[in-house]
Amino acid sequence: MKEYKTVTQIAGPLVFVEGVSDVAYGEIVEITLPSGERKRGQVLDTQRGIAVVQVFGSTAGINVSDTRVKFLGETMKLGVSTEMLGRVFNGLGEPRDSGPAIVPEKRLDINGAPINPYSRDEPRDFIQTGISTIDGMNTLVRGQKLPIFSGSGLPHNALAVQIARQAKVASSKEDEKFAVVFAAIGITNEEALFFMRDFEKTGALERAVLFLNLADDPSVERIITPRLALTTAEYLAYEKDMHVLVIITDMTNYCEALREIASAREEVPGRRGYPGYMYTDLSTIYERAGRIKGKKGTVTQLSILTMPGDDITHPIADLTGYITEGQIVLGRDLHRKNIYPPVDVLPCLSRLMNLGIGKDRTREDHRGVADQLYAAYATGRDLRSLAAVVGEEALSATDKLYLKFADVFEERFIRQGSHEDRSIEQTLDLGWELLGMLPEAELKRVKKEFIEKYGKRFRK
Repeated sequence: MKEYKTVTQIAGPLVFVEGVSDVAYGEIVEITLPSGERKRGQVLDTQRGIAVVQVFGSTAGINVSDTRVKFLGETMKLGVSTEMLGRVFNGLGEPRDSGPAIVPEKRLDINGAPINPYSRDEPRDFIQTGISTIDGMNTLVRGQKLPIFSGSGLPHNALAVQIARQAKVASSKEDEKFAVVFAAIGITNEEALFFMRDFEKTGALERAVLFLNLADDPSVERIITPRLALTTAEYLAYEKDMHVLVIITDMTNYCEALREIASAREEVPGRRGYPGYMYTDLSTIYERAGRIKGKKGTVTQLSILTMPGDDITHPIADLTGYITEGQIVLGRDLHRKNIYPPVDVLPCLSRLMNLGIGKDRTREDHRGVADQLYAAYATGRDLRSLAAVVGEEALSATDKLYLKFADVFEERFIRQGSHEDRSIEQTLDLGWELLGMLPEAELKRVKKEFIEKYGKRFRK
């Protein structure tokens, strides 16, 4: 461990140290202030004998003449243990509840170990969230990374805790263990209290690990928090054989922290001021979801981001869509109608849905019901626009049925209570009940045998 007294510049959360040698990217640093106070940091960049250190915390009290910097020769590690279940931590992995310190079973690098693509197994099987628009039409599959695209003021936090509370592995195997790792990035104290109270009140905290990074915490913590959550998830999944759902909110705050640090380093900005390497950086988070051959456990990721200005082409949403396997989109029009959860199913997509549904996983009619509901709702939405121009009286009788279907679909299928947990059977039966509004000749996306088996009892 080498110690230097050669700080040359302090810029925002960054400290520049010159004359260094044998310093590695990601190495942990101990900074001793003139007052004797100690802070920790991490090497962000090193070249030509200059190391750029990002400080965990405020840089107040650090000066260029008397501050000592010691490079510890190791990357940041998190002490992990099954004792973490039921506990709440801050953005640096330190307990923020009243519980005792964690006695770690292992210390793991928070950046994770690279996974050989050959060792990856394809995602499969079904995770039931209890939300009809997700389970029925955009199914979440074990090992998948599926983001939720939201907007400012939409109830994504309420949806996040509902999924964390209700999510379960739909399996007949009793020995399969399920856990939730919840990471909140850049949230307010009010939001932190909401998350903690909801998890404690509903009992969901017993099988969950919470990492809460507050808005007034240093921006560099926002870079670390999701990596702590994923390190915990990988330990529980690959070493303790658990199926782990990781929920991260809000990735927009993470990207804003990336932009802030890049600006402090005076890097050449990319699109809308975000660093050009943001795609690569986001992939180091999203790609940590998956299944590994020979391992019983899985890591599934549900990341939430708020689109600035509801712009789905914004760099954060755009790059996230490239890396992940679909998206769940929350609609402002549905929210204005007071419909919760306001999931707009038309722009939603789960690319791996077919790997998690079917006869042995959900039900044999699942694919057809989902396709028929989507087509009927899309037709109804189109006819709303047409009716606004030509008037409803100009529509045919069948068109009026589709128009009514769209309204009922929103009121009964999309709308559900914040504590309403629907099983996949209830969701599919509700789908058949709604399809009973349409003439049988219009049901072109479901097999006739399924109409006879599942749909006849709901037809008028």
